[in-house]
Amino acid sequence: MAGKQAERLPRKTYEKELLRLQTELVKLQEWVRMRGARLVVIFEGRDAAGKGSTVKRVTEHLNPRVARIAALPRPTERERTQWYFQRYVAHLPAAGEIVLFDRSWYNRAGVEQVMGFCTQEEYRLFLRQCPVFERMLVEDGILLRKYWFSVSDTVQQERFRRRLEDPVRRWKLSPMDLESIIRWEAYSRAKDEMLVHTDISEAPWYVVESNDKRRARLNMIAHLLDTVPYHEVPPPVLELPRRPPSTGYERPPRDLQTYVPDHAASL
Repeated sequence: MAGKQAERLPRKTYEKELLRLQTELVKLQEWVRMRGARLVVIFEGRDAAGKGSTVKRVTEHLNPRVARIAALPRPTERERTQWYFQRYVAHLPAAGEIVLFDRSWYNRAGVEQVMGFCTQEEYRLFLRQCPVFERMLVEDGILLRKYWFSVSDTVQQERFRRRLEDPVRRWKLSPMDLESIIRWEAYSRAKDEMLVHTDISEAPWYVVESNDKRRARLNMIAHLLDTVPYHEVPPPVLELPRRPPSTGYERPPRDLQTYVPDHAASL
């Protein structure tokens, strides 16, 4: 569907397939845990492209002790003096772990470059070092997957407008997001150059068409599952034990404890 505007996927179809894929993600998680594998998934793309909502669907039924999200804030003054990749290395997975980067070291190739938060020397150094860094990760056995969520300017503008009007999503909209409207072409050029330098055979980029978030989520998850050679790990056999007979325990009177008000009863 690259370059085409597909019809919005019906909710019923979407929810049925999402549940099936999420069930497979649980199997993938158990395979990672059992094998001691290390999986890194990078989510990049323009603001409002659907990265965060996809991350939520990926992790919805996963064990947070196995699969965790790395969404790093802006670097501290101390971190600014470190090797650029250093603070990201601290979040890489150990054996049996999955890490989802909701934005990653590619900030330098995008927002930092476009907004002038780094020098041209730092930017060029990143483009040279990034492929080397990622080859090192892959050579060490890390499974690295990189997804770029692609959204059109009109769809992005509409999503920004809905965020602006929605009180529960207003926090998602920042001055930096609005600046991306003005700098649309600058971000496009930065993305193109990033792909030229970092789309390597050991860690290729996969583009996700995300004008329809439902399709984007399903397509991304299905692709991830297809690229990892996992298999179902038989779960341990568990049986509920019989509850032993009472030994005379009595619960203290309820009026000795403070309960939250029954707000639901007023609905």
